[in-house]
Amino acid sequence: MAAELELHGVNLHFGGVTVLNNVGFTVSAGQIFGLVGPNGAGKTSLFNCISGHYRPQSGTITIDGENVAQVPPARMAAHGLARTFQHPALQLQRSVLENVMLGAHSRMSGNPLTWALRGPGARKSEAAVRAEALTILDRNDLAWAAERSAGELSHGLHKSVELCRALMMHPKLLLLDEPAAGLPHSEVEALIATVKRLRAHEDVTVVIVEHHMGLIGALTDAVVVLDHGSKLMEGTAAEAQADPRVIEAYIGKADDSAA
Repeated sequence: MAAELELHGVNLHFGGVTVLNNVGFTVSAGQIFGLVGPNGAGKTSLFNCISGHYRPQSGTITIDGENVAQVPPARMAAHGLARTFQHPALQLQRSVLENVMLGAHSRMSGNPLTWALRGPGARKSEAAVRAEALTILDRNDLAWAAERSAGELSHGLHKSVELCRALMMHPKLLLLDEPAAGLPHSEVEALIATVKRLRAHEDVTVVIVEHHMGLIGALTDAVVVLDHGSKLMEGTAAEAQADPRVIEAYIGKADDSAA
């Protein structure tokens, strides 16, 4: 079942530098929600707080009402959270299928000893995970690559493989960190189609950090715009693109970069 995500008064600082300042919003169960803003706005830092990689100094982050603000990332799968990264972390020498199967590690039966001995229970569990991984690859048009090494594939396909691996975790809340970064237009269109398929076939809430406003406009139900670590506005993607404060934040950042 898709999860509701709520943030209240999230503050994060490193030394004397404020990274996030009193950030709060609600993502309803089943929504596709966007986090946008200029470079340095705090988007990825906020993502890292939600996924447990950073621990905010104050505030609450709840998944279905349970505060996870201080939960380490290794335990977030138990709360139904999975995420992808801007730079996919795949084992390039292993097959695509093996990379996707890794997403099920937290729910495989047995322990390291039974896995090493490959007893009947371990073999049965591995066979079930393999079959599920093949189904997910097929659903995402990647069955043809199952036995190829991940290193043979393009950057865009690496992102697709990482998404399949995240889906193997059976997430209630899926975080996508700049999924369109570095992709050509054709692959962005394919990514939009993939996320739309997710909405149609998976009971999951999706939160996307992204600079590509075309993708954000095509997919999201609502967005929050961050600027200098604070929430600038909340609304639809169209409202964000028309908001003078958002336009100023982006133009100002561009001017700062050019100076």
